[in-house]
Amino acid sequence: MKLTAPSHQGRLILGKINGKNIVVMQGRFHFYEGYSMSEVTFPIRVFKALGVSTLIVTNAAGSLNENLQPGDIVLIKDHINLMGTNPLIGKNYKELGERFPSMNEPYSAALRELSRQIAFQNAFSLQEGVYAAVTGPSLETKSECLMMQKLGADLVGMSTVPEVIVAIHSKIEVLGISVVTNLSNIFHSQAHSQEEIRENADKAREKMEILILNIIKII
Repeated sequence: MKLTAPSHQGRLILGKINGKNIVVMQGRFHFYEGYSMSEVTFPIRVFKALGVSTLIVTNAAGSLNENLQPGDIVLIKDHINLMGTNPLIGKNYKELGERFPSMNEPYSAALRELSRQIAFQNAFSLQEGVYAAVTGPSLETKSECLMMQKLGADLVGMSTVPEVIVAIHSKIEVLGISVVTNLSNIFHSQAHSQEEIRENADKAREKMEILILNIIKII
């Protein structure tokens, strides 16, 4: 399978950080690329089979909250699934997980607290918010953004939620991190561009590296 999203290299990297085994996806599969939910989330099943117990999932997201500005790093505290489907639909295999996994805390409170401590020690701040997932690939209309804002979402994107659902089904602890790459059309009427999104994502690169490397060293 080939990745088509911009900047997604489609590589699987295995290595060690501070003596700990890690596996990194340099890019991900998206539902909007035409892949099924099973294909989108298959890497999580592989990670579980490899013995992964903690998943750090990152994304670029649009802000529905005026307090979350481009370049901000946001810890995901919860999500709203607006993708119209669920990766667990279909036959359930007990050896993979229970039929009705609880989503009472999909994003680990303990890992979010650890992240805040690391940020404080390194003199930068982290925000926190609710992530809404849509299918894409068209970006959201102003009315859609207003609807999601009223539902309680702070961020919107086209990924992450399927992988998190399968991770919880697989009993993998999850830390979700968004980088704000643009303000939604609630706040302006300008067209978005991939160049704008990439430029704003780069603003958070150094802090993201510090955060993720230190989390891996500690857990």
